[in-house]
Amino acid sequence: MSTQTTAVSNDRSVQRLVTMALFAAILCVSAYISIPLPLPGAPHITMQNFVILLIALLFPSLDAFLIILVWMILGVIGLPVFIGGGSGIGYLLTPYGGYTMVFPLVGLLLPLIRGKVYNRLRYTLAAIAGALLIDIIGMLWLMAASHLTLSAAFLTGFVPFIPLDIVKTVIAAQIVPAFRKIMQ
Repeated sequence: MSTQTTAVSNDRSVQRLVTMALFAAILCVSAYISIPLPLPGAPHITMQNFVILLIALLFPSLDAFLIILVWMILGVIGLPVFIGGGSGIGYLLTPYGGYTMVFPLVGLLLPLIRGKVYNRLRYTLAAIAGALLIDIIGMLWLMAASHLTLSAAFLTGFVPFIPLDIVKTVIAAQIVPAFRKIMQ
């Protein structure tokens, strides 16, 4: 391999790592952009789902997983990167922690569902599937952790989140081409 080829390869690796770090930082900030729900004890609706889905729509599976994993590790070790400045393993074990714990899985699966070539409809449907996965697993965790019935968990852990999550997913899927242009 020539020195010029090695230099180009190193430049791309550095660019990839910097881009991934930038998205991990954006994910950290997204927890602070929130809308409070008028339910006692309920978390806020944040931009985290939007950023998680955008990452999963932009990056290959392993890269998306690693970005989300780095963010999650930062939170687990005590940096205030979870919703409302939360951190620590205890945050993940709360009734609403299931929504956060499913994010790495979405990072792994969504890139496989969406395919490699951008297609507006396929990306939108994949993003909706990702949002549903987050909200369903989060709701089931809420049900188990809070000892709620399925209907109570559905009304408190799914219904309030899904309308805005669907809007966020549609927007995320539509802006992928613009982000890809910027990232190149």
